[in-house]
Amino acid sequence: MHAFERRQAIVEQVRSRGLASLRELASAVDASEVTIRRDVRILEQEGVIDRRRGGAAWPGGLTHEQTYQQKSQVAAAEKAAIAAVAAELVSEGDAVVLGAGTTTRELARLLVKFQDLTVVTNSVLVAEELARSSVEVVMTGGTLRGSTFALVGSAAEASLQGIRVRRAFLSGNGFTVSRGLSTPNAQSASIDRAIVGAAQEVVVLADHTKLGLDTMMQTVPVEAITHLVTDEHADSDLLAQLRPLGVSVHVAPVDASA
Repeated sequence: MHAFERRQAIVEQVRSRGLASLRELASAVDASEVTIRRDVRILEQEGVIDRRRGGAAWPGGLTHEQTYQQKSQVAAAEKAAIAAVAAELVSEGDAVVLGAGTTTRELARLLVKFQDLTVVTNSVLVAEELARSSVEVVMTGGTLRGSTFALVGSAAEASLQGIRVRRAFLSGNGFTVSRGLSTPNAQSASIDRAIVGAAQEVVVLADHTKLGLDTMMQTVPVEAITHLVTDEHADSDLLAQLRPLGVSVHVAPVDASA
């Protein structure tokens, strides 16, 4: 296992456990504790995890939010798999909204093949992915939130008024059965709610590391969600609770070699 792959595996272990010892991490990624200690130190310097005596902890609380770069290191293969399934929910002639996030960016990369598609987005990175394709891109305008490359604020929200699209694709920071999708940031929550208001259906893209995690600001309650696209490592009990609530659950197989 290469160093980047090993560190990504460490991040996912700490993310899922909340707190993990060096011994647990060494066993999980098949490396020595000396190697793990060095990796944990590097990951702490990057702001991805917190170092603890004898182990590592997931930073946070309800208001903690990682940067875009930090998020991109978590569950990369799962996000790509989710995007592939989500792309099947888009058809030629559609108009859709893509919110900001690492998973929606993965989806944007797959939408470049469309010849007749309109994408409304508040994500600079989503727009960048689509810029050299045949897709018509409509950006919201607004104030740039640098940590997530998202346009937020009253101007962004106002630009969505009067727009009606078939589906909105949203990510987020956490997803629970009781509260649905959530994010730590009030401005992000507000623009996501405006996106929901512009769509006939809401599609949530959430890898297994987000399921069961709750953050400060609710963005989309479960009753407003039509589809959840997640990966094969998701908690089956949580998914089973969603289906009776009217949420169509799509589970993406993950390519281990990706």
